[in-house]
Amino acid sequence: MSSCNVSYDEVLQSFFEVAKRAGTTILNATNSQTSSSTTYLDTKKNSADLVTETDKAVEKLISTTLLSKYPTFKFMGEETYKPGTPLDDSPTFIVDPIDGTTNFVHGHPYVSIALGFALEQKSVVGLVFNPYTGIMYYATKGGGAWKKVLEPTGDGDWKLRNERVKLPIGEPSAFAGLDGTMVAVEWGSDRSGSNWQTKVNTWNRLGRSKDEGGAMVHSARCLGSAALNLCAVAEGHVDIYWEGGCWAWDVCAGWIILTEAGGIMADGNPPSDGNERWEIPITHRKYLAVRAAPGGQKETVKEFWGHIEGWMEYEH
Repeated sequence: MSSCNVSYDEVLQSFFEVAKRAGTTILNATNSQTSSSTTYLDTKKNSADLVTETDKAVEKLISTTLLSKYPTFKFMGEETYKPGTPLDDSPTFIVDPIDGTTNFVHGHPYVSIALGFALEQKSVVGLVFNPYTGIMYYATKGGGAWKKVLEPTGDGDWKLRNERVKLPIGEPSAFAGLDGTMVAVEWGSDRSGSNWQTKVNTWNRLGRSKDEGGAMVHSARCLGSAALNLCAVAEGHVDIYWEGGCWAWDVCAGWIILTEAGGIMADGNPPSDGNERWEIPITHRKYLAVRAAPGGQKETVKEFWGHIEGWMEYEH
């Protein structure tokens, strides 16, 4: 029970119901010949920052549903966020209606609905649902992280296809160094300036041969959904996710899933002042997620920091 006298399980149940409705909306938009996602395609700050009418419709569905049940709570959604609006300690729903809009537009099924709930600026309930695969990840603070699979019934509802399993999947292995890891990275929509150069230089260092000063990670994946990337790290089949530039709605839902699965979230920037940042706010915008392991998580973060070339600067 939280300090605002709301059960985390009750909030999660509300997330279950609205996620299924939102998932149906996304599938209907994909299947409709008259209202496809590309029909209403628009851009925000540039041609890589996309939005569709489906993004807006799904966010309205989610906000209306949640706030009708919890009218005193705040709501922060990607499509209705007003720049400069701070996140305070109030109970707040933090939502990305379609995380992976570029994938959605191109018909690539790595897309999710990301529903997060924060108290005192910390993620305490999260649900991430991919309506194309039916995979749903979810967690509550102190309640563990879980995965289950749903399938649409054809009448707008969903039924359980596979019983839930606890995350991470299998027994986590220890880290032996970055050269044994699978890393998720993202291009993002900022494609110029020092932030972009930091990403490009760091990707180069991560993949480069160790003989030439690189980390030589097994491979890097650029998949297009921050929320699903965090769930992949929580599940354990991706070792690390490094991100700069995404927002609270991209990470809030996946954050609690990651940490309840034994993972950690550290600063995406190396410590320029010698102070290692192991506690960062949801709004930090620079993140480094590492999977559960019996040892070596912090050592792996420090090794990763050593391969970051530059410093990522993003306004909150």
